[in-house]
Amino acid sequence: MNDRIRTLHALEQEMGILMRRVRRALSERAALVHPSLQPSSYVMLAHLIEAGPRRSADIAEAFDLDKGAVSRQVQHLVELGLVERTPDPADGRATILTATTEAKDRVDQVSRLRIEQLDERLADWTAEDLDELVSRFSRYNATLDER
Repeated sequence: MNDRIRTLHALEQEMGILMRRVRRALSERAALVHPSLQPSSYVMLAHLIEAGPRRSADIAEAFDLDKGAVSRQVQHLVELGLVERTPDPADGRATILTATTEAKDRVDQVSRLRIEQLDERLADWTAEDLDELVSRFSRYNATLDER
């Protein structure tokens, strides 16, 4: 096995570790927003907060999910009081989903906590180290998005 292939295997291993950490972090974040919130619904809620009001179909497309799966998660978010439905003025048959103020506040609070935790854990990293990591991740993601 040549060095490049060994390095690509190491990259796959490190990405696997990162994905397990991300899954764990999403579970923790979801529980902090609401004890009954599922990690996948947390991701959807965070997207809705970032992207602004959307139709369920837009969320399904953004996440490449079945509309039925999105509908079940949206219903759960509505039941938890984290998302509101309002009629779509452009299409009376559809609804617009909007994160509630409470949801926005909770997600913002969780995000601030996570940034504080990252800052503590990465305290010995220089600003240049962090900039380089962000730059490399950005390049990696952009390269994978090209396909």
